[in-house]
Amino acid sequence: MSSFVDRVVGALKADVRIFEEIEADKTALPQAMMVVAGTVIASGIGSLNQGVMGVVAGLVGGLLGWVLSAAVIYLVGVHVMPEPTTRADVPELMRVLGFGAAPSLLRVFGIIPFVGWIVTFAAAVWGLYVYVIAVRQALDYQSTGRAVAVCVIAMVINLAIFCGFGMLVAGMAAVGGAVAS
Repeated sequence: MSSFVDRVVGALKADVRIFEEIEADKTALPQAMMVVAGTVIASGIGSLNQGVMGVVAGLVGGLLGWVLSAAVIYLVGVHVMPEPTTRADVPELMRVLGFGAAPSLLRVFGIIPFVGWIVTFAAAVWGLYVYVIAVRQALDYQSTGRAVAVCVIAMVINLAIFCGFGMLVAGMAAVGGAVAS
């Protein structure tokens, strides 16, 4: 079994063997959570304009987004677009997707003047590639195209959920402000 660092490096390399190992290791969920939390902290440091509360809110949002993404990818990948070999559950997806976020750890270098944005952009592109590979492996797909389709559909659904939640919170704040006046 690989160490935590080996798993992060393997995820950065989009090593399918590592993703299969993580998928099978029922004890890897806390490690996956550490990767997700690390990506949020790295993004906060890399942008430096969020402040402590921004990083805390980002951490909560990042962890909730990770769980939501795993659930949506599970529903779409296992129930709407399965292949004959597809076998997965939400905890497996959470483990694999958590490590699939590893390229976002590089966003910490966004703090570097003049080149930080290049590293941040490269990490985002690399992250999309790794995420698709992670989804393909977690869902036991033979087709990378199907994994891309699942990721795109899940992204649209997640965006709709987050926008709807944001509108709900903004509406509640507006009503609360009107009532307080």
